[in-house]
Amino acid sequence: MEIVILAVVIAVVVIGALGGLVIGSRKKKQLPPQAPSSTPTITAPPAEPKVGDEAETPRDEPRRTIEEVDLPLVEPTAPAPVVVEEPAVQEPAAPEIETPEPTAGRLVRLRARLSRSQNALGKGLLTLLSREHLDEDTWEEIEDTLLTADVGVAPTQELVERLRERVRVLGTRTPDELRTLLREELIALLGTGAGTDFDRTVKTESGLETPGIVMVVGVNGTGKTTTTGKLARVLVADGRSVVLGAADTFRAAAADQLQTWGERVGARTVRGPEGGDPASIAFDAVKEGIAEGADVVLIDTAGRLHTKTGLMDELGKVKRVVEKHAPLDEVLLVLDATTGQNGLVQARVFAEVVDITGIVLTKLDGTAKGGIVVAVQRELGVPVKLIGLGEGADDLAPFEPEAFVDALIGD
Repeated sequence: MEIVILAVVIAVVVIGALGGLVIGSRKKKQLPPQAPSSTPTITAPPAEPKVGDEAETPRDEPRRTIEEVDLPLVEPTAPAPVVVEEPAVQEPAAPEIETPEPTAGRLVRLRARLSRSQNALGKGLLTLLSREHLDEDTWEEIEDTLLTADVGVAPTQELVERLRERVRVLGTRTPDELRTLLREELIALLGTGAGTDFDRTVKTESGLETPGIVMVVGVNGTGKTTTTGKLARVLVADGRSVVLGAADTFRAAAADQLQTWGERVGARTVRGPEGGDPASIAFDAVKEGIAEGADVVLIDTAGRLHTKTGLMDELGKVKRVVEKHAPLDEVLLVLDATTGQNGLVQARVFAEVVDITGIVLTKLDGTAKGGIVVAVQRELGVPVKLIGLGEGADDLAPFEPEAFVDALIGD
């Protein structure tokens, strides 16, 4: 009986346990799932040990001294150097050296340009001389044509007298005969001075063991610095080595302008501070030319207000200082052909201070006053040696009377 009661109790207990399990599983299925918390769990970092605190050591390991700890040896290393790349500095490109045009026959090549600008003089004379009857009125017109072209009073009267005599002797006049007659008389008028032929060679060779020294003078605005640069091209084209002296220190950018001309043909420019002593720069230029063994030294001088005594004294000083090295071989006076008779006034002033040995006439391409060639030669008794026929770098040409007259009167 007791065994039966014990079995019943065990069965009840088992059934109750199974029932609880079933009910629990049903409640779990009915509970809605909980969404994960959006707030992150922040774990506080372990507190840093304070000075004097001992680090915790596991209880099963005995504490060891620092000498007993086997640590790898790490040698200190120097920090890697910081390389800062500097931006590359671009060197200014060296100016390309040009090869100037040869000077031989340069005026012949520029003949068309000259003939276009001087047509009024030559063609006007030929037209008047071709008239069937050359009365006094015609001869007066011929005189007016020559005077308008700035030939000057005395040369005009001389030319008219010679033309009248030859026309009277010639009698009949064909166009070709008139052209030949006029050509011969104009060449005679241009090519002689004081009864002798002019030497139109630009003196750039010294008889001493020094370079040829050329001083360029003239009023600012006549193209003096430009002419100096173009003359350097002429000399380089003829195989000469050149040193430039920028002694015009009073005109803004004059030295820069001259240096640019020199760099184009490989000629060095000696210069000084703006407003510096021109004589000192001229002296240094000649000194450098001697040291380098240059063939020619070209000195560009100041030219402000030619009527001022100070400028004239300055030019005289430049000449004296330069001649401490060697005598000047050439003094070129630059005149603007468009100024006509005013150019003669300038020429007289400069001739009183320095011994002018040659004339450079610029801007002949823009004027019909080609007669200034005759007038200035008669005024100073020195030849026109160079003429400028334009703004081009190679438009400076040696003056050749025959080529000049041929351009005036045409074919």
